[in-house]
Amino acid sequence: MIPSYNADRHLSEAIRSVLAQDPGFDVMQIEVVDDGSAIDPTPLVRRLSDGRVTVHRHSVNRGHVATFNTCIERARGELVHLLHADDAVRPGFYERLGAALDAHPDAGAAFCRYIAIDSDGNWTGIAALEEPRAGILAGWHERIATGQRLQPPCIVVRKRVYDAIGGFDTRIRSYGEDWEMWTRIAASYRVWYEPEPLALYRVGNESLSSGALRSGDNVRQLLQVIDINRQALPAARADEVTARARRITASTAARRSVRLARAGEGRAALAQLAWSLRADASLRTVARAVVAAGKIGWLRFESSRTR
Repeated sequence: MIPSYNADRHLSEAIRSVLAQDPGFDVMQIEVVDDGSAIDPTPLVRRLSDGRVTVHRHSVNRGHVATFNTCIERARGELVHLLHADDAVRPGFYERLGAALDAHPDAGAAFCRYIAIDSDGNWTGIAALEEPRAGILAGWHERIATGQRLQPPCIVVRKRVYDAIGGFDTRIRSYGEDWEMWTRIAASYRVWYEPEPLALYRVGNESLSSGALRSGDNVRQLLQVIDINRQALPAARADEVTARARRITASTAARRSVRLARAGEGRAALAQLAWSLRADASLRTVARAVVAAGKIGWLRFESSRTR
C-alpha cells in the first residue's frame, strides 16, 4: 500500500521498486492511496504499471495519518507494507520478510534495516544495527519505546495485528504516529528483525513538518507519543523507560537546533532548543542545551558578519 500526496517526482521510483519483485496479482495487491493531491496520479500509475497498480483517491486532503489508516482498511492481504511514495524497497525485501513471518506465525511484524537517501537518491546513512543476526528480537518493546528506531518502508505487519490493535492514532497530528504504532505492536507481539538493509527511506523533505519544526510542535507531539507509549509499559519499568525516552528526545532536539541554525533557520533552532529543555530538565540536558545555544549564537554572529 503506497500512501501518496503530491509525490509525482518520486512515486515512479517507489512503484518500480515494488514491480521489480512483484510475485503476481494473485499474491500481492499493489495500490496507491492518494490523499487528494493537486494532480491526480492515476495517469502516471497506469503508464508505469499497465493496470497492475490500482489507485484510490481521497476527495480532499485528510492528512497522512488518515491516509495510513485508509491503506490498512483497503489492504486485502495477510501482510501489510506501507511504502511512502518517496521511499523504495531493495531486491529481496518481500521474499525475506515474508519468509520470516511464514516461519514465525506468532510474530506480529518483521522489519529490516533501512538506508537513508536524499532527494536525489544518494545514500546518506544507514539505520543502527539492532542485532548481528536475523531473528526474533529480545526486549524489543522497551527498546522501541525509548525512541524511533525504524521507519515505515522497512516494516511489514500482519493484517490481523492491525485489526486487533486498531489503526494509527489520530490524536497525533504529524509527528511520531508511526513510532507509537511500532511500540503498540511490540507490547503485544514478538517482532522479527533482518539486519540486511532492504529498504530506502528518503530524508530531507520536511513539507509535512516544516511548521512543526519552526514552532517546536514536533517535539511536543513526540512527548505526547511518549505519554501514550507509557500506558503500555510494565508498571515497574514505566518511569525509567519514559525518562530515557524524554532524554533521547531532548538530546535529538538540541542537535537538531544546531543543524537548523546552520541552515539559517534561527527561529526554528531556538524553538527546538526550548522544547529540548521542556522534554528533560536534567543537568545533562541543560549542559547540552548550553553548548547548543553557544553554537547557535556563534552561527548567528557569523551570519550577520557576512551580510
